[in-house]
Amino acid sequence: MAKAKANPQRVAKVSRKTAETDIVLTLALDGRGQAAIDTGVPFFDHMLTLFAKHGLFDLSIKAKGDVDVDYHHTVEDVGLVLGTAFKQALGDKTGIRRYGFFILPMDESLARVVVDLGGRPHLVYRVEAPSMFVRDFNLVLVKEFCRALSNSLGANLHVQLVYGEEPHHVAEAIFKGLARALDVATQIEPRAADQLPSTKGEL
Repeated sequence: MAKAKANPQRVAKVSRKTAETDIVLTLALDGRGQAAIDTGVPFFDHMLTLFAKHGLFDLSIKAKGDVDVDYHHTVEDVGLVLGTAFKQALGDKTGIRRYGFFILPMDESLARVVVDLGGRPHLVYRVEAPSMFVRDFNLVLVKEFCRALSNSLGANLHVQLVYGEEPHHVAEAIFKGLARALDVATQIEPRAADQLPSTKGEL
């Protein structure tokens, strides 16, 4: 298996086109939280804008999908493309902290997000809220987004809603917590900037 190359700029641009979606995404890990998001799903745009802001990622997404059928394909495929962009921007992962976690409050909601960028995709998602809809956006789609991101990035991702009621606040706590956890995990550790964070010698 070919090893990933170093990516000093830690920037990636990824395109993906299928019969269901057409997505162009640009990601800079060491950004300032600037976002230009247009997925055709307004609530999803709002969550991704928050994600960029609180992770300090510069993120541009232009997505066209079959939203007249459902939001599922667009949300899932954006997750796939975003995970691929993170993977490409990280390069060979030399010097990264690898692990990140954050516990984030949003009014009455509290979310805990933990991530390991060790190359082993796995999702544990424990989120139950009294209401699962923000207008016509089903919060189940947040799980599909997280699953797609985990799979394409190769991340072990654990998401738990500790408690929460208002569905907008629940989703916001998750997206902000995910952003903060990924920000920590993707940062360069100054004490080991020339090392892989693994005793195996590769990630």
